[in-house]
Amino acid sequence: MKSIKQLLLLLFVCFFGLNLFAQGDTAYFRHTVEKGQNLYSIANMYGVAQNEIIDLNSINGNKIYVGQVLIIPQQKSAENKIFHTIQESETLYRLTLIYQVSAKAILDANPGLSMTNFQTGKVIIIPSSPTDKNPETTPRKEQTDVFNPPPPVMSRCRQMHRVTKRKETIYDISKEYAVSIEELIAVNPELEDRTLEKGDFICIPYPQSPLSQTVSKEKSMESGIVSTTEERLFNKNKTKKEAIETLKAAIILPFTETESRSRMVEYYEGFLIAVDSLKRTGVSVELYVYDSGEQNASISSILKQKEMVEMDIIFGPLFSTHIKQLADFALTNKIRLVIPFTSKTNEVFNNPYIYQINTPQSYLYSEIYEHFARQFKDANIIIWNGTEQTEDYREDEFLKEIKQNLLQDKSMTVQTLDATQNVNVIKNAFSPAKTNILIPTSSSNITLTRIFPLLTSLFGKVREVDIQLVGYPEWQTYVKDHIDDYFEWDTYFYSSFYTNHLMPETIKFAENYRKWYSKDMVNTYPKYGILGYDTGFYFLKGLGMQIKSPFSNVLSSNSGLTAINSSMLTAYSLLIS
Repeated sequence: MKSIKQLLLLLFVCFFGLNLFAQGDTAYFRHTVEKGQNLYSIANMYGVAQNEIIDLNSINGNKIYVGQVLIIPQQKSAENKIFHTIQESETLYRLTLIYQVSAKAILDANPGLSMTNFQTGKVIIIPSSPTDKNPETTPRKEQTDVFNPPPPVMSRCRQMHRVTKRKETIYDISKEYAVSIEELIAVNPELEDRTLEKGDFICIPYPQSPLSQTVSKEKSMESGIVSTTEERLFNKNKTKKEAIETLKAAIILPFTETESRSRMVEYYEGFLIAVDSLKRTGVSVELYVYDSGEQNASISSILKQKEMVEMDIIFGPLFSTHIKQLADFALTNKIRLVIPFTSKTNEVFNNPYIYQINTPQSYLYSEIYEHFARQFKDANIIIWNGTEQTEDYREDEFLKEIKQNLLQDKSMTVQTLDATQNVNVIKNAFSPAKTNILIPTSSSNITLTRIFPLLTSLFGKVREVDIQLVGYPEWQTYVKDHIDDYFEWDTYFYSSFYTNHLMPETIKFAENYRKWYSKDMVNTYPKYGILGYDTGFYFLKGLGMQIKSPFSNVLSSNSGLTAINSSMLTAYSLLIS
């Protein structure tokens, strides 16, 4: 009976990391929804239709929530690849045993996967074993909701030991099961560089006879196989990078299109300053610049240029209509593609060569609301409908996210005011007992020029009502007009890009830009000259230095002049003081 229990425990421990199961002829995958994900991005990630996910999970109104487990159909492909969610304490070495594929095959299928980002909850691609055309991970027809990992994992472990004591050591376990420390580490290589933690499962190998130990040792010496740590496994199998003497970079932007011309030229000007700065550090760049034309123009002729396939990196495009074609070109030719502007694309989810600077909308607004709810807990929220029409989709999307979340958050009250209402009605909407958060429905400067005088006339300079404004990224371009009002009414705004004009680096860059081009940068959001410098310097420097750690598709921070891809809710009084 005891042996049966141990076998069941072994089966559970070996199989719990596999989120693959079968129903009939179809294989499915369990996906846990993470913050910022939506149906569109998840469908793109797995290459399935949204309707399939909706039907399988009985989703109403296309709404999903963080932590929700979705059933995703596994699509059969030429490579027979499957998806795997990394479990707690799971290692690359363990995956090679479970799926019977090499570490190199896994790393090649997941560009950028490294020791640092091999984290619990991350979804990775597992390619099929070249020696197995019908992998055991593909469920059989007669099985229903049954896990099917390949058998070699079981043969490695006599049983699984669960660490229950805080100070338990490898030595203690080796004594308990009469196996050597070396044998334990051989089947649990992750133990070589870390201490045991409560809750860890340790594979207990079968004891080796003296003869088998000798044979094993001889085979290891012959084949050069050694008990290796995870770090060695990653380093040994990562793709070798060729030294780059001169970087070839291309910029594809609409330089002659009337509406965007000045912004694109300024981006290019900032980029040139970055190239010059890198030249002084020994990084040589061969730069190719192409005009993508108007939104409906084709970029096929550009991609047919013979030098394009030789590029190390491409920056662009501006228009979303050009992204798919350029993304496919980058994927086919394994060229890095940096998309500096748009946030309304999901190509980054299924193309490992894309680096999207502007945070995807689904991630941005969920992050903003988290900050919002934490900053303004128990507040009285007032949505202000002015007489101006909303001109930018950002306001609609931002307010939609705020309203949707506020409906579920009972700690805050929400009401809507109209600029045409009676002043007494407007004044009475503000609570003297709570912090009042006023959110206009428009990001325009005209809206602010009307709101600030109205608030002053209703509540005066010395007031008993606590009022704060929350608004949009464009508000940072109105500083000269409203800096005193921003302080007076404790103004906040969210932004993916922010330039601190008091930083010495920013001041120096502005002076350098003026020296180069005999003009100042245009007062826009974002500052395109600074964005051009930041993106150019960051990526070209990284390529030029052949950095040890691969880039991540979505950047988290940048040491340059502006915060790249950092969604934030910013208090203006804190920024300026």
